[in-house]
Amino acid sequence: MISILWADDEIDILKPHIIFLEQKGYNVITSKSGNEALDRFKETIFDLVFLDENMPGYTGLETLVRMKAIRPSIPIVMITKSEEESIMEEAIGSKISDYLIKPVNPNQILLSIKKNIETKRLIGERTTINYQQEFRNIGMSLSGSLDKDEWVDVFKKLTFWELEIEKSGEGSVGEILSMQKTEANTQFFRFVKNNYKKWINGEDAPLMSHNLVRRNVINHLSNKPLYLIVIDNLRYDQWKIIEPVVSHDFRVKKEEIYYSILPTATQYARNAIFSGMLPSEMEKRFPGKWKNDEDEGGKNMFEEDFMLNQYKD
Repeated sequence: MISILWADDEIDILKPHIIFLEQKGYNVITSKSGNEALDRFKETIFDLVFLDENMPGYTGLETLVRMKAIRPSIPIVMITKSEEESIMEEAIGSKISDYLIKPVNPNQILLSIKKNIETKRLIGERTTINYQQEFRNIGMSLSGSLDKDEWVDVFKKLTFWELEIEKSGEGSVGEILSMQKTEANTQFFRFVKNNYKKWINGEDAPLMSHNLVRRNVINHLSNKPLYLIVIDNLRYDQWKIIEPVVSHDFRVKKEEIYYSILPTATQYARNAIFSGMLPSEMEKRFPGKWKNDEDEGGKNMFEEDFMLNQYKD
């Protein structure tokens, strides 16, 4: 049972709210001061704390700071009559989980509980339902004849659901997704196998390693500095994980996926990006500098499986 500590010097007035929560299956422990709330907090591990800002003894903010020092991971919701910006900022700076303005109604309280305690379960359930619906759509797409752009769309969808399911912790759904990814990879391999030769000859080719700079970088050259950052061995799913961190300092104006040349190994694919040439062109133009070591895949350069989610560039 989820246990909640509710501290308010007017707790008797809030009795209907407490009865409402108890009927919903929550165990609610009450206190009338910051000092009393802190004592109860030390004795018992609660799942959530509702804290009135204006109480005798320790104020709500003082109690908040002391509670966070004891168990920093416990979500604490500040409830106050005051709408002063300074109090809001101080509470937020002290890492509150939510901020409610009095008078509060029972549904506001219930929503705050679900948001701070039951979010993972609710997200997991909704993620499962949504993916089950999308599973059919992706499956129907895979049963058809996809072009190069439609394959990118499928890949983005699979990556999105992989990250969502991983966050939700729904392991059984993850197994279903893994099987669908395997099916997609198998069919995508056939798609590339059937089309790669004509792409190399420039026929209906997608954006690829050797024309990436020519098509997506050169047109940005001007009198202003331009930086091209190439991160080796970074997959698309890994980029989506670090994107929120990068977005703190930079804005992503456009996101585009390209097809790596084969093999995806660094000495071929990454060098194709910087030179704007295919490996065979590099070998012809710079025979003294080109090394085609058989042990590094020289004679087997077209035998490596080409899968979008295994990009090396």
